[in-house]
Amino acid sequence: MRDLRVTGPAGVIVAGLDLRVERGETLALVGESGSGKSMTVKALSGLLPAGVRATGALELAGEAVPLDPDARQWRTVRGGRIALLLQDPFTSLSPVHTCGAQIGWALPGKPSRASRASRASRAERAGRVAALLAEVGLPADTAGRYPHQLSGGMRQRVAIAAALAADPELLIADEPTTALDATTQHEVLELIARLQRDRRMAVVLITHDLGLARRRADRIGVMYAGRLVETGTGPQVLDTPAHPYTARLAACEPPADRRLPLLPTIPGRVPAAHAVGAGCAFADRCELARDDCRDRYTPVLAPAPGGGGQLAACLRIGETQAAAPNPAAVAAAVAERSAERPGTVGAEPALLVSGLVKRFARTKRPAVDGVDLRLDRGEAVVVLGQSGSGKTTLARCLVGLERPDAGTVEFPLADPDDPGSPGTPRRRTADPGRVQIVFQDPYAALNPGHSVGTALREALRAAGRPGDDPADLLALVGLPRDHLDRRPRELSGGERQRVAIARALAPRPRVLVCDEAVSALDVSVQAGVLNLLARLRRELDLGVLFITHDLGIARQVADRVYVMHRGRVVEHGPAGTVLGAPAHPYTRQLLATR
Repeated sequence: MRDLRVTGPAGVIVAGLDLRVERGETLALVGESGSGKSMTVKALSGLLPAGVRATGALELAGEAVPLDPDARQWRTVRGGRIALLLQDPFTSLSPVHTCGAQIGWALPGKPSRASRASRASRAERAGRVAALLAEVGLPADTAGRYPHQLSGGMRQRVAIAAALAADPELLIADEPTTALDATTQHEVLELIARLQRDRRMAVVLITHDLGLARRRADRIGVMYAGRLVETGTGPQVLDTPAHPYTARLAACEPPADRRLPLLPTIPGRVPAAHAVGAGCAFADRCELARDDCRDRYTPVLAPAPGGGGQLAACLRIGETQAAAPNPAAVAAAVAERSAERPGTVGAEPALLVSGLVKRFARTKRPAVDGVDLRLDRGEAVVVLGQSGSGKTTLARCLVGLERPDAGTVEFPLADPDDPGSPGTPRRRTADPGRVQIVFQDPYAALNPGHSVGTALREALRAAGRPGDDPADLLALVGLPRDHLDRRPRELSGGERQRVAIARALAPRPRVLVCDEAVSALDVSVQAGVLNLLARLRRELDLGVLFITHDLGIARQVADRVYVMHRGRVVEHGPAGTVLGAPAHPYTRQLLATR
């Protein structure tokens, strides 16, 4: 791809991008939301939305491919020579057609409707579908099942089989494992790697998981504001970054082997490419920026000091160590965190779960099978486990979205608004003042037609606080008052999740349940939201129950950890013990997939 430029109604989205991927090679594109990764993918697959156009020179195995999405040549290129694997297989697969039918649609050629030849053709295609299912590790009878009858990992395998049905030369994988747990993620990535080797297929991997990019990519390209700012191997780019943005981005990745007192973040947000002037797009967020950085920009990727093919587009190449978090600031944060932590964990339970059981008619075993759990005031408890382990069902039972078949859910803290029982512990079931939930996707959780102010005022009315100022809720989560007039589509992913947290805090709950609340966010935004939750715990003495499949996040968040498998808690204890020296084989298996 030479000089890719994508332009929309507001102006430039991608500004002159050059990419090269060899057969059998994996190129990972990383960067925050708004960097231009998704528009690059859509341009490369001829799927740009209406009103957006692309220019540049695209070649596939030496053959020129027009970027005009209406060109007839795309009919054979898209799906045939270039395949696209999306993030969520449940939305990319049709819910009303069988998996076999959908894989069959992607096969080259089309059977006729007539006679014996068509029967033979249909039988041949059914055999090819079965062979593709076997190639991705699924039994032949999966062809007759619907997507909702499969687990997340099985659905993604079906999507891979459909993407590879026409034997493409290039696979574009756009966040293909974000919604999967660590074990399933590992299995899917191993599958893609094996198929890539067998077929000598090129892969472009779009991801916000820097660890995944390091482990799986031959080369990494870092995008910012519609431009490629650095390229190189994983160790070059992430261990010895040549561009200040890459250095800050790498510092935001939560480590899985230790807990940091404060996760590094990148202040501000990615500017739109069309809003960038003559200077460097990162200058306003860069600690190394000088006047010449703001006056001029060098879009040419130049060799980094270490050589080895590492390139960066920066006037300050080789000076990026100064962009790393200041050790003195980190030490101060450690002291501050230690001083602010009230030390009340274990003093009063905010949530007690005993013998909880939840069954669904369509499954043989309970989704939640006799779970006991305790969350103390001001404490963070993480529930870990694979997809299907019962984590989300447990969360839904705790907040009253599912009715348990057996067991109890209690919130035994004293009610500060009940003068008849000062200081007396009371046991109540779920209600808005006791527990609230923050979901994974803030865009789906917020009404797109309502402004932020409308959403927060509605939450305050429901909580019996109609006279309160919704701007106070925004201030609590670090957002300015002017966001009240904005709609969800006008906010970044991190800002939307902060609004969702503010809405959840409107009833002043004692327990906040976060169900994969940061898994869809970029590492820098994710770090900001995790720091926010840590601050809210301290300031509000809030108990936080965190559902996650990310071991790095679990390490940063948890005081204690519960590990679920097949609906049961198989191990629990202090985070350092469970994550550092696990006793149960299943926990050890989970940690081994990191």
